[in-house]
Amino acid sequence: MGIKDEMTTAKTSQPHVCIIGSLNIDFVTSTPRCPGPGETLTATSLSVTAGGKGGNQATACGRASFITKDTQDVAVSMIGAVGADDVYYSTLLKPALEKSGVNTTSIEESTEAQTGSASIIVEEAVGGENRILVVPGANHSGMMNDVSQIIDAMKQQQVRPEVIVLQGEIPRNTTLGLLEYFNGGVSTENRAYVVFNPAPVFPKGIPLAALKNTPVLIMNETEAVQMSRSIAGLPVSEFSQPTELDSLKPEELAPRFHELAHVQVVLITLGAKGVYFSTRTGRQGAVPGVKVSKVVDTTAAGDTFVGYFSASLGRFLAKGASLDAFDDQIEAAVARANAAAAKCVQRKGAMQSIPFAYDME
Repeated sequence: MGIKDEMTTAKTSQPHVCIIGSLNIDFVTSTPRCPGPGETLTATSLSVTAGGKGGNQATACGRASFITKDTQDVAVSMIGAVGADDVYYSTLLKPALEKSGVNTTSIEESTEAQTGSASIIVEEAVGGENRILVVPGANHSGMMNDVSQIIDAMKQQQVRPEVIVLQGEIPRNTTLGLLEYFNGGVSTENRAYVVFNPAPVFPKGIPLAALKNTPVLIMNETEAVQMSRSIAGLPVSEFSQPTELDSLKPEELAPRFHELAHVQVVLITLGAKGVYFSTRTGRQGAVPGVKVSKVVDTTAAGDTFVGYFSASLGRFLAKGASLDAFDDQIEAAVARANAAAAKCVQRKGAMQSIPFAYDME
Protein backbone atom coordinates (compact mmCIF):
# COMPACT_ATOMS: atom_id res chain seq x y z
CA MET A 1 0.00 0.00 0.00
CA GLY A 2 1.47 3.37 -1.02
CA ILE A 3 1.67 6.56 0.97
CA LYS A 4 -1.39 8.03 -0.74
CA ASP A 5 -3.47 4.92 -0.04
CA GLU A 6 -2.55 5.10 3.65
CA MET A 7 -3.74 8.69 4.03
CA THR A 8 -7.15 9.00 5.59
CA THR A 9 -9.94 9.97 3.22
CA ALA A 10 -12.44 10.76 5.94
CA LYS A 11 -14.66 13.76 5.21
CA THR A 12 -15.54 16.30 7.85
CA SER A 13 -17.86 19.25 7.77
CA GLN A 14 -14.83 21.54 7.76
CA PRO A 15 -12.59 21.84 4.69
CA HIS A 16 -8.81 21.57 5.08
CA VAL A 17 -6.20 23.54 3.13
CA CYS A 18 -2.51 22.71 3.59
CA ILE A 19 0.22 25.15 2.56
CA ILE A 20 3.66 23.68 1.82
CA GLY A 21 6.23 26.43 1.56
CA SER A 22 8.71 28.94 2.89
CA LEU A 23 8.93 30.69 6.23
CA ASN A 24 11.16 33.75 6.67
CA ILE A 25 12.01 36.52 9.06
CA ASP A 26 12.22 39.84 7.23
CA PHE A 27 14.64 42.54 8.40
CA VAL A 28 13.67 45.83 6.74
CA THR A 29 15.97 48.84 7.08
CA SER A 30 14.89 52.23 5.70
CA THR A 31 17.71 54.63 4.88
CA PRO A 32 18.04 57.96 3.05
CA ARG A 33 20.55 56.28 0.73
CA CYS A 34 22.64 53.13 0.61
CA PRO A 35 26.17 53.36 2.04
CA GLY A 36 29.17 53.04 -0.21
CA PRO A 37 32.07 50.62 0.39
CA GLY A 38 33.46 51.08 3.91
CA GLU A 39 30.90 53.78 4.73
CA THR A 40 28.65 53.87 7.81
CA LEU A 41 25.35 55.76 7.67
CA THR A 42 22.61 56.47 10.18
CA ALA A 43 19.45 54.74 8.93
CA THR A 44 15.87 55.84 9.51
CA SER A 45 14.31 52.68 10.94
CA LEU A 46 14.50 48.89 11.31
CA SER A 47 11.55 46.53 11.45
CA VAL A 48 11.58 42.78 12.03
CA THR A 49 8.53 40.98 10.66
CA ALA A 50 7.28 37.48 9.87
CA GLY A 51 7.23 36.54 6.20
CA GLY A 52 8.01 34.03 3.48
CA LYS A 53 5.57 33.31 0.65
CA GLY A 54 4.42 30.08 2.28
CA GLY A 55 3.82 31.77 5.62
CA ASN A 56 2.04 34.71 3.98
CA GLN A 57 -0.26 32.44 1.99
CA ALA A 58 -1.04 30.31 5.04
CA THR A 59 -1.86 33.46 6.99
CA ALA A 60 -4.12 34.70 4.20
CA CYS A 61 -5.92 31.37 3.97
CA GLY A 62 -6.36 31.26 7.74
CA ARG A 63 -7.65 34.81 7.95
CA ALA A 64 -9.98 34.19 5.00
CA SER A 65 -11.62 31.44 7.04
CA PHE A 66 -12.57 33.64 10.02
CA ILE A 67 -16.15 34.46 9.08
CA THR A 68 -16.49 35.95 12.59
CA LYS A 69 -13.86 36.69 15.21
CA ASP A 70 -14.66 33.36 16.88
CA THR A 71 -15.66 31.16 13.94
CA GLN A 72 -13.18 29.56 11.52
CA ASP A 73 -14.87 27.58 8.74
CA VAL A 74 -11.71 26.21 7.02
CA ALA A 75 -8.94 24.25 8.77
CA VAL A 76 -5.54 25.53 7.65
CA SER A 77 -2.18 23.85 8.23
CA MET A 78 1.39 24.76 7.34
CA ILE A 79 4.24 22.45 6.37
CA GLY A 80 7.58 24.23 6.42
CA ALA A 81 10.84 24.48 8.35
CA VAL A 82 12.62 26.92 10.67
CA GLY A 83 15.83 26.80 12.66
CA ALA A 84 15.71 25.01 16.01
CA ASP A 85 15.54 27.26 19.09
CA ASP A 86 15.07 30.37 16.95
CA VAL A 87 13.72 33.09 19.20
CA TYR A 88 12.13 34.82 16.20
CA TYR A 89 10.07 31.71 15.44
CA SER A 90 8.76 31.26 18.96
CA THR A 91 8.06 34.94 19.62
CA LEU A 92 7.12 36.27 16.19
CA LEU A 93 6.51 33.83 13.34
CA LYS A 94 4.67 31.05 15.19
CA PRO A 95 2.32 33.40 17.10
CA ALA A 96 1.54 35.29 13.86
CA LEU A 97 0.54 32.06 12.14
CA GLU A 98 -1.46 30.65 15.05
CA LYS A 99 -3.34 33.91 15.66
CA SER A 100 -4.36 33.68 12.01
CA GLY A 101 -5.83 30.20 12.51
CA VAL A 102 -2.90 28.21 11.08
CA ASN A 103 -1.97 24.83 12.58
CA THR A 104 1.84 24.83 13.02
CA THR A 105 2.39 21.27 14.29
CA SER A 106 3.87 20.16 10.94
CA ILE A 107 6.56 22.86 10.90
CA GLU A 108 9.99 21.27 11.37
CA GLU A 109 12.40 22.92 13.80
CA SER A 110 15.60 21.98 12.01
CA THR A 111 19.02 21.53 13.56
CA GLU A 112 20.59 21.62 10.09
CA ALA A 113 19.99 25.27 9.21
CA GLN A 114 18.81 28.63 10.51
CA THR A 115 15.40 30.11 9.80
CA GLY A 116 15.22 31.65 6.34
CA SER A 117 15.61 35.41 6.24
CA ALA A 118 15.37 38.40 3.95
CA SER A 119 17.43 41.53 4.63
CA ILE A 120 15.74 44.40 2.82
CA ILE A 121 17.25 47.87 2.38
CA VAL A 122 14.70 50.51 1.39
CA GLU A 123 16.41 53.55 -0.15
CA GLU A 124 14.16 56.54 0.54
CA ALA A 125 15.98 58.99 -1.77
CA VAL A 126 15.00 56.99 -4.86
CA GLY A 127 11.34 56.41 -4.14
CA GLY A 128 11.66 53.44 -1.82
CA GLU A 129 13.70 51.24 -4.15
CA ASN A 130 14.48 47.87 -2.54
CA ARG A 131 17.70 45.89 -2.32
CA ILE A 132 17.10 42.41 -0.94
CA LEU A 133 19.41 39.67 0.31
CA VAL A 134 17.74 36.30 0.92
CA VAL A 135 19.17 33.47 3.01
CA PRO A 136 17.01 30.38 2.27
CA GLY A 137 18.18 28.56 5.42
CA ALA A 138 15.81 25.84 6.60
CA ASN A 139 13.54 26.43 3.58
CA HIS A 140 16.15 24.62 1.47
CA SER A 141 17.36 21.89 3.84
CA GLY A 142 16.14 18.97 5.90
CA MET A 143 12.50 18.08 5.38
CA MET A 144 12.00 20.79 2.75
CA ASN A 145 14.58 19.09 0.56
CA ASP A 146 12.83 15.70 0.77
CA VAL A 147 9.43 15.04 -0.82
CA SER A 148 8.88 11.81 1.13
CA GLN A 149 9.38 13.59 4.47
CA ILE A 150 6.86 16.25 3.49
CA ILE A 151 4.31 13.57 2.54
CA ASP A 152 5.00 11.80 5.83
CA ALA A 153 4.34 15.07 7.69
CA MET A 154 1.03 15.40 5.89
CA LYS A 155 0.11 11.81 6.78
CA GLN A 156 0.33 12.77 10.43
CA GLN A 157 -2.44 15.33 10.01
CA GLN A 158 -5.78 14.07 11.23
CA VAL A 159 -7.72 14.72 8.02
CA ARG A 160 -6.38 14.85 4.48
CA PRO A 161 -6.52 18.28 2.85
CA GLU A 162 -8.80 19.06 -0.07
CA VAL A 163 -6.33 21.68 -1.30
CA ILE A 164 -2.51 21.83 -1.34
CA VAL A 165 -0.92 25.25 -1.92
CA LEU A 166 2.59 25.42 -3.43
CA GLN A 167 4.90 28.31 -4.36
CA GLY A 168 8.50 28.77 -5.55
CA GLU A 169 10.57 29.54 -2.44
CA ILE A 170 11.45 25.93 -1.59
CA PRO A 171 13.88 23.76 -3.61
CA ARG A 172 12.92 23.27 -7.24
CA ASN A 173 13.32 19.49 -7.01
CA THR A 174 10.91 19.42 -4.07
CA THR A 175 8.33 21.49 -5.93
CA LEU A 176 8.61 19.31 -9.03
CA GLY A 177 8.29 16.15 -6.94
CA LEU A 178 5.20 17.44 -5.13
CA LEU A 179 3.56 18.52 -8.38
CA GLU A 180 4.19 15.12 -9.94
CA TYR A 181 2.92 13.37 -6.80
CA PHE A 182 -0.34 15.25 -6.44
CA ASN A 183 -1.04 15.61 -10.16
CA GLY A 184 -0.14 12.00 -10.91
CA GLY A 185 -3.47 10.51 -11.81
CA VAL A 186 -4.83 9.43 -8.42
CA SER A 187 -8.57 8.99 -8.09
CA THR A 188 -10.71 12.05 -7.44
CA GLU A 189 -11.88 10.54 -4.17
CA ASN A 190 -8.37 10.45 -2.71
CA ARG A 191 -6.95 13.48 -4.44
CA ALA A 192 -5.71 16.73 -2.95
CA TYR A 193 -6.09 19.53 -5.49
CA VAL A 194 -3.02 21.70 -6.06
CA VAL A 195 -3.12 25.49 -6.18
CA PHE A 196 0.29 26.38 -7.64
CA ASN A 197 1.69 29.90 -7.51
CA PRO A 198 5.08 29.72 -9.28
CA ALA A 199 6.53 32.78 -7.57
CA PRO A 200 9.32 33.46 -7.95
CA VAL A 201 9.63 31.42 -11.14
CA PHE A 202 12.65 29.12 -10.86
CA PRO A 203 15.54 30.14 -13.18
CA LYS A 204 15.24 26.71 -14.83
CA GLY A 205 11.45 27.01 -14.99
CA ILE A 206 8.86 24.26 -14.53
CA PRO A 207 8.91 21.52 -17.18
CA LEU A 208 5.68 20.63 -18.94
CA ALA A 209 5.70 17.10 -17.49
CA ALA A 210 5.57 18.42 -13.90
CA LEU A 211 2.93 21.06 -14.60
CA LYS A 212 0.57 18.67 -16.41
CA ASN A 213 -2.87 18.24 -14.85
CA THR A 214 -2.33 20.97 -12.23
CA PRO A 215 -5.83 21.96 -11.03
CA VAL A 216 -5.15 25.68 -10.39
CA LEU A 217 -2.30 27.89 -11.62
CA ILE A 218 -2.06 31.46 -10.28
CA MET A 219 0.46 33.90 -11.81
CA ASN A 220 1.01 37.59 -12.36
CA GLU A 221 1.61 38.93 -15.88
CA THR A 222 5.39 38.51 -15.77
CA GLU A 223 5.16 35.00 -14.34
CA ALA A 224 2.59 34.02 -16.97
CA VAL A 225 5.06 34.90 -19.73
CA GLN A 226 7.91 33.14 -17.94
CA MET A 227 5.83 30.01 -17.41
CA SER A 228 4.70 30.07 -21.05
CA ARG A 229 8.34 30.15 -22.05
CA SER A 230 9.08 27.31 -19.65
CA ILE A 231 6.47 24.87 -20.95
CA ALA A 232 7.64 25.69 -24.48
CA GLY A 233 11.17 24.65 -23.50
CA LEU A 234 12.53 28.22 -23.71
CA PRO A 235 14.67 30.15 -21.15
CA VAL A 236 12.62 32.05 -18.58
CA SER A 237 15.04 34.86 -17.73
CA GLU A 238 13.91 38.40 -18.51
CA PHE A 239 17.28 38.85 -20.22
CA SER A 240 16.65 35.99 -22.64
CA GLN A 241 16.11 36.58 -26.34
CA PRO A 242 12.60 38.04 -26.85
CA THR A 243 9.96 35.73 -28.33
CA GLU A 244 6.39 36.13 -29.60
CA LEU A 245 5.17 34.88 -26.20
CA ASP A 246 6.34 38.07 -24.52
CA SER A 247 3.69 40.20 -26.23
CA LEU A 248 0.70 37.90 -25.74
CA LYS A 249 -2.26 39.15 -23.69
CA PRO A 250 -3.63 37.15 -20.72
CA GLU A 251 -6.52 35.83 -22.81
CA GLU A 252 -3.96 34.55 -25.33
CA LEU A 253 -1.60 33.07 -22.73
CA ALA A 254 -4.20 31.19 -20.65
CA PRO A 255 -5.29 28.75 -23.41
CA ARG A 256 -1.69 27.58 -23.77
CA PHE A 257 -1.77 26.22 -20.22
CA HIS A 258 -5.12 24.52 -20.82
CA GLU A 259 -4.05 22.96 -24.12
CA LEU A 260 -0.41 22.06 -23.47
CA ALA A 261 -0.41 21.33 -19.73
CA HIS A 262 -4.09 20.44 -19.16
CA VAL A 263 -4.30 22.99 -16.33
CA GLN A 264 -7.93 23.22 -15.21
CA VAL A 265 -8.03 26.80 -13.86
CA VAL A 266 -5.68 29.64 -14.87
CA LEU A 267 -5.71 32.93 -12.98
CA ILE A 268 -3.51 35.84 -14.11
CA THR A 269 -3.38 38.76 -11.69
CA LEU A 270 -3.00 42.17 -13.34
CA GLY A 271 -2.29 44.46 -10.39
CA ALA A 272 -4.54 47.51 -10.38
CA LYS A 273 -6.22 46.26 -13.57
CA GLY A 274 -7.76 43.25 -11.78
CA VAL A 275 -7.61 39.53 -12.59
CA TYR A 276 -8.16 37.44 -15.73
CA PHE A 277 -9.62 33.96 -15.17
CA SER A 278 -10.02 31.00 -17.51
CA THR A 279 -11.06 27.38 -17.09
CA ARG A 280 -10.39 24.39 -19.30
CA THR A 281 -14.14 23.81 -19.53
CA GLY A 282 -14.71 27.18 -21.18
CA ARG A 283 -15.48 29.76 -18.48
CA GLN A 284 -13.41 32.93 -18.86
CA GLY A 285 -13.59 36.57 -17.96
CA ALA A 286 -12.02 39.43 -16.06
CA VAL A 287 -12.64 40.84 -12.61
CA PRO A 288 -11.85 44.59 -12.55
CA GLY A 289 -9.38 46.10 -10.15
CA VAL A 290 -10.55 47.63 -6.88
CA LYS A 291 -9.87 51.35 -6.54
CA VAL A 292 -8.07 52.27 -3.32
CA SER A 293 -7.39 55.70 -1.89
CA LYS A 294 -3.67 55.05 -1.36
CA VAL A 295 -1.33 52.13 -2.04
CA VAL A 296 0.95 51.84 1.00
CA ASP A 297 2.74 48.50 0.48
CA THR A 298 2.17 45.75 -2.11
CA THR A 299 4.37 43.17 -0.37
CA ALA A 300 1.81 40.46 0.41
CA ALA A 301 -0.93 41.35 -2.07
CA GLY A 302 -0.32 38.36 -4.35
CA ASP A 303 -0.09 35.99 -1.38
CA THR A 304 -3.34 37.38 0.01
CA PHE A 305 -5.04 36.63 -3.30
CA VAL A 306 -3.72 33.05 -3.32
CA GLY A 307 -4.78 32.38 0.27
CA TYR A 308 -8.29 33.78 -0.11
CA PHE A 309 -8.89 31.94 -3.38
CA SER A 310 -7.61 28.67 -1.87
CA ALA A 311 -10.01 29.00 1.06
CA SER A 312 -12.94 29.46 -1.34
CA LEU A 313 -11.86 26.44 -3.37
CA GLY A 314 -11.47 24.33 -0.22
CA ARG A 315 -15.00 25.16 0.91
CA PHE A 316 -16.37 24.12 -2.48
CA LEU A 317 -14.43 20.86 -2.82
CA ALA A 318 -15.29 19.77 0.73
CA LYS A 319 -18.90 19.41 -0.41
CA GLY A 320 -17.80 16.58 -2.72
CA ALA A 321 -18.34 18.56 -5.93
CA SER A 322 -16.04 18.23 -8.95
CA LEU A 323 -13.63 20.97 -9.96
CA ASP A 324 -15.53 21.40 -13.25
CA ALA A 325 -18.57 22.52 -11.26
CA PHE A 326 -16.52 25.33 -9.71
CA ASP A 327 -17.00 27.26 -12.98
CA ASP A 328 -20.24 28.63 -11.58
CA GLN A 329 -18.47 30.09 -8.52
CA ILE A 330 -15.07 31.05 -9.88
CA GLU A 331 -15.87 34.69 -10.65
CA ALA A 332 -17.17 35.30 -7.13
CA ALA A 333 -14.13 33.57 -5.60
CA VAL A 334 -11.75 35.64 -7.74
CA ALA A 335 -13.59 38.87 -6.89
CA ARG A 336 -13.39 38.18 -3.15
CA ALA A 337 -9.68 37.31 -3.33
CA ASN A 338 -9.04 40.45 -5.37
CA ALA A 339 -10.90 42.60 -2.84
CA ALA A 340 -8.81 41.13 -0.01
CA ALA A 341 -5.59 41.89 -1.93
CA ALA A 342 -6.79 45.47 -2.44
CA LYS A 343 -7.35 45.84 1.29
CA CYS A 344 -3.88 44.40 1.94
CA VAL A 345 -2.05 47.03 -0.16
CA GLN A 346 -3.49 49.82 1.98
CA ARG A 347 -1.52 48.58 5.00
CA LYS A 348 2.20 48.34 5.71
CA GLY A 349 4.00 45.02 6.06
CA ALA A 350 3.45 41.43 4.98
CA MET A 351 1.49 39.11 7.30
CA GLN A 352 0.16 41.96 9.43
CA SER A 353 -1.36 43.67 6.38
CA ILE A 354 -3.57 40.70 5.42
CA PRO A 355 -7.24 41.25 6.32
CA PHE A 356 -9.50 38.87 8.23
CA ALA A 357 -12.67 37.82 6.44
CA TYR A 358 -14.91 39.48 9.04
CA ASP A 359 -13.26 42.83 8.15
CA MET A 360 -14.08 42.43 4.47
CA GLU A 361 -17.74 43.38 4.58
